[in-house]
Amino acid sequence: QRQLVESGGDWVQPGESLRLSCTASGFRLTYYAIGWFRQVPGKEREGVSCISNKDDMTYYDDSVKGRFTISRDNAKNMVYQQMNNLRPEDTAVYYCAVQVFMDTCWVPASAYARWGQGAQVTVSS
Repeated sequence: QRQLVESGGDWVQPGESLRLSCTASGFRLTYYAIGWFRQVPGKEREGVSCISNKDDMTYYDDSVKGRFTISRDNAKNMVYQQMNNLRPEDTAVYYCAVQVFMDTCWVPASAYARWGQGAQVTVSS
């Protein structure tokens, strides 16, 4: 069965760091673009970062540029999102998702085909 599983969510104080992991079972992430999205209650799921399936180009929402980094480890079949200098407004459920794209991975959530169950990140003092 093909699954995506996120891990690494936690409660942290403002300014601290977390690393989210996304692992796949039943398929190789190597061939896919991976997107990280986040959602808070009452709001639409929004794109945070993605890494392309074509050339590993990375894209970031303006709100996280310079603070978040997406990367993949093909040997471990995992994708990470390193999140530094976290802010209260980063509080959300974070999801990883996969798809194969002909061009950019920076596309709406609806374009991604397979999703993990989500990991809660809470940033609060």
